Amino acid sequence: MKEFVKLSEKKQNPQAEKAVLVGLILPQQPETKLDEYLAELSFLAQTAGADVVKIFKQKLPHPNSATFIGSGKLEEIREYVVAQEIDLVIFDDDLSPKQQAILERELKVKVLDRTFLILDIFAERAQTAQAKTQVELAQMQYLLPRLRGLWTHLERQRGGIGMRGPGEQEIETDRRIVREKISRLKEHLEKIDRQSMTMRKQRHDLVRVSLVGYTNVGKSTLMSLLSKSEVFVEDKLFATLDTTTRKVVWEQTPFLLSDTVGFIRKLPHRLVESFKTTLDEVREADILLHIVDVSHLQYEDQINVVQQTLVDIKAGEKPTILVFNKIDRYRNEYLDEYLDEATKTEIVEELMTQWLKRADGNCIFISATERENIDDLRELILGKVQAVYADYYTNYQPQQQEW
Repeated sequence: MKEFVKLSEKKQNPQAEKAVLVGLILPQQPETKLDEYLAELSFLAQTAGADVVKIFKQKLPHPNSATFIGSGKLEEIREYVVAQEIDLVIFDDDLSPKQQAILERELKVKVLDRTFLILDIFAERAQTAQAKTQVELAQMQYLLPRLRGLWTHLERQRGGIGMRGPGEQEIETDRRIVREKISRLKEHLEKIDRQSMTMRKQRHDLVRVSLVGYTNVGKSTLMSLLSKSEVFVEDKLFATLDTTTRKVVWEQTPFLLSDTVGFIRKLPHRLVESFKTTLDEVREADILLHIVDVSHLQYEDQINVVQQTLVDIKAGEKPTILVFNKIDRYRNEYLDEYLDEATKTEIVEELMTQWLKRADGNCIFISATERENIDDLRELILGKVQAVYADYYTNYQPQQQEW
């Protein structure tokens, strides 16, 4: 199987692929909600290395079963693709194999849906053998029903976005070979799962704290700050893909702190299944730190997405601290610049009071980059960790350990 190719290695052509985005306004998805999704899709496309030049929207009662969009909108997109020499058309929702084949035949360019775009980013971000195997399995499962006629009219040698991970030769193989590959990948992941489970059992005596949250909310920055270690940080979606675990000792109280992959709306179910080992860190955690970007206009929607994902992976009942990050950016960018400082302070305090009530006191507002309220966060985490130890052991006496 062809090795994964990182984006930095893939870009032989310095010019990014030109892309257009397509989304539907539906009865259950009004235009305001679609605009949020498309803004996120645009960020995903940029993270994958594309240059988004235009967005197409159409209002329909339901997606067209053959082409997803109406015939008139399809013709409009086709004319634009030809006139502007577009390389890539990205749809915000999942496309069926039939829809994708028809659209590529009509538009004569690569057509991706949101799921495969996320898979492509994951392929570029994967660093460890475990993460690469997880992503490759998800990609193979996605490609299996799409093998017949998949991109047969395209120049497969071009590569680019949507072509990372399994190479062009693998896409042309028959279903039997792909199924065999899926079977081998599953066996390999099961072996990794057993090894990871053994490692987790060896550290069972330490309380485990996991950072969770929407993608790009500042988890890795906070991880670096709390663990005083270097963790990869970048202002892109899914900058963290592999779980990072560090031992932390505060006031002679040791515990494990893990940074995990960020969640996102419409997270592909096959990715949730493939990333079982990574998500086990969340499922087996004693305490969750749910990191929120409070400066994001849709931060409450993001909270709901994360909470629903936690429920889906059977981690919804874990003791959780809501950590509202980027409060400095909220003050500077979200509040009207003409407000006086007293009014700004009053608004922020009212927001804090509101969430303290909603979270039963289990929340805090911080700025990881400005180190605002970090000491208070440490105290809050330490109290929760010591409470877990108190439940574990009668007459618990914290001792510093080597790990």
